[in-house]
Amino acid sequence: MYVFSFKKLEVWKEAIQLSKDIYKVTSTFPNEEKFGLISQIRRSKNSIAANLAEVTSRITN
Repeated sequence: MYVFSFKKLEVWKEAIQLSKDIYKVTSTFPNEEKFGLISQIRRSKNSIAANLAEVTSRITN
């Protein structure tokens, strides 16, 4: 059985680029936001690509 690779999806590639861009932007935020806003934004950006990968691995009709 062939499983479609999520790495071929353009939207997944864009999500990875977005992840890199968000990391760069949040690195300029003030240090007092390190465990608040920065943490929350970085965790949410990680879930975008992860959710896309998870969906492509499911076998459904």
